[in-house]
Amino acid sequence: MDNNSLSHTKWTCKYHIVFAPKFRRKVIYKQIRQDVAHILSELCKRKGIEIIAAECMPDHIHMFVSIPPKYSVSEIMGYLKGKSSLMIFDRHANLKYKYGNRHFWCRGYFVDTVGKNAKKIEEYVRNQLQEDLEYDQMSLKEYIDPFTGEPVNKA
Repeated sequence: MDNNSLSHTKWTCKYHIVFAPKFRRKVIYKQIRQDVAHILSELCKRKGIEIIAAECMPDHIHMFVSIPPKYSVSEIMGYLKGKSSLMIFDRHANLKYKYGNRHFWCRGYFVDTVGKNAKKIEEYVRNQLQEDLEYDQMSLKEYIDPFTGEPVNKA
């Protein structure tokens, strides 16, 4: 079975969580991406949260996690976003000029409970980066110059 247990409880509580940096800035790349991934995994280990799948996108984080029922999702999100924000600013002090006041994450987040479609969501989280890269490769041809309003020559 896919159940976990506490002293008097058998449980399966899986959630798909998405949250973003303040102003949805595209700052999660290179060294910051590695640090954010390491920080979030370390914080989850401290609370006994299992990360089933996770992906750091340039402007948001996808996590597919199993949270024990003794914690609420809002409690865990407050913990993850609060502690990780402090740790990110300790490692990357230059970010304080963009964000100020040590607030790295935006206020809200998205959470969805996962039931029988756990495999689909895990697959979605794992493939999210590839889908975003493919989407960015698509180009849109402009027929009108956005600055002048004049038709663009096809030459």
